[in-house]
Amino acid sequence: MGSKQNYKILVVDDEPDILEILQYNLEKEGYGVRVAANGRKGVEEARSFLPDLILLDIMMPEQDGVETCRQIREIPELQNVYVIFLTARAEEYSEIAAFEVGADDYIVKPIKPRALMSRISALFRRESKKKKSSSKISIGDLIIDRNSYTVSIKDQQVVLPKKEFELLYFLAQHPQKVFSRDDLLQNIWGSDVYVLARTVDVHIRKVREKIGEGFITTVKGVGYKFELN
Repeated sequence: MGSKQNYKILVVDDEPDILEILQYNLEKEGYGVRVAANGRKGVEEARSFLPDLILLDIMMPEQDGVETCRQIREIPELQNVYVIFLTARAEEYSEIAAFEVGADDYIVKPIKPRALMSRISALFRRESKKKKSSSKISIGDLIIDRNSYTVSIKDQQVVLPKKEFELLYFLAQHPQKVFSRDDLLQNIWGSDVYVLARTVDVHIRKVREKIGEGFITTVKGVGYKFELN
């Protein structure tokens, strides 16, 4: 998907002013946009709209954003959708909870529309470049296919959200090389996204839970590396 007209964005927030501002600015940029005023409606819209990106509030009536994100990630067609939290919750535990359920980014309100538009545009540009350089990595029983965003081990498919997949793929591209948390944040999340270093640990743990402990090892005091088993 090269042009903005091909990208679809869902905005889920209970504040009408924010929905209106974001919808206006996103449509002005050329994106296809839908909005939802609560978490339950957000899941319904996500299922029917199949967006490329979801902008999601945390504190909402009926169902909060963390639970909404968890439910969205359980929909097979939305395993790899980008999810950016836009929230007034600045506490570290809220951010960690968001990444635990599969968030790709976490932005604290108040929102600066122009900065957000630039961030979204940069995200889609990076995605386009990655698709052009897609390839498959096979290491023993583990197969990582960048074209289809799929992972299989011993012929069993493993479902990884986008950032978990990108983290595994990046490490597997550089076996035996140790990367610090800062290196991984820079290469997976980019310099225009601010997330905690703890986010890397959360994603590594979740990848290990799905593919096993033996592929990614911790180098104490340094970072992580992919092992050739």
